[in-house]
Amino acid sequence: MIELENIAYNYGGGELLSEVSLELSPGGFYFLTGPSGAGKTTLIKLCYGALVPTTGQLKMFGQDRRTMERDDIAQARRRIGVVHQDCQFLNHLSVSDNIALPLMVSNRDLLAEAVNLKELTNWVGLASRAQALPPELSGGERQRAALARALIMSPDVVLADEPTGNVDWEMSQRLLRLLVELNRMGKTIMIATHDLGLIRAAKSQVQARVLRISNRRVQLAGADL
Repeated sequence: MIELENIAYNYGGGELLSEVSLELSPGGFYFLTGPSGAGKTTLIKLCYGALVPTTGQLKMFGQDRRTMERDDIAQARRRIGVVHQDCQFLNHLSVSDNIALPLMVSNRDLLAEAVNLKELTNWVGLASRAQALPPELSGGERQRAALARALIMSPDVVLADEPTGNVDWEMSQRLLRLLVELNRMGKTIMIATHDLGLIRAAKSQVQARVLRISNRRVQLAGADL
């Protein structure tokens, strides 16, 4: 689905990632780990086409990122749901309307999608908060709303950048269970995290590959995690 072949990415005059080759396969579950500043967020952005590699080849659903037109990129991104680290919302809109924003941007029929929106809001445990405004939400509720927004277009791939970074352990486990359930439904999942405890907790629930960014390269982590 997403293929990176011998890519490098330069940032601020220096090389942040180098000689990275990675393939996100259909139905795969991946953890991306590494210290702060190693390039986890940059790699996530490369995977959904927000950044173009300095060298090497990036393919999104079989298309070379460098040759994709704006419409091609938009179509590809509809197949990728992204849970951003900072969880930005429009504070004057309700939780339900924030979740539905990708539908509005894509000119989808909101009435036709109403049942799906309601079911998704319920699935992430926010049915009772659907009409609340974002400033009224707790950290865990914001993360679940962000996950719902990433899923509203029924993507094939879900990329989550530190989705449990600002929540307690109980909520991080709830978010993990939701992502594992998505994977069992056939979605490809990649979670960028520095939380090794979360990775260990996931091992009893899903068969995941653990990737570590070290010295600008992506390596398969050992079995000691």
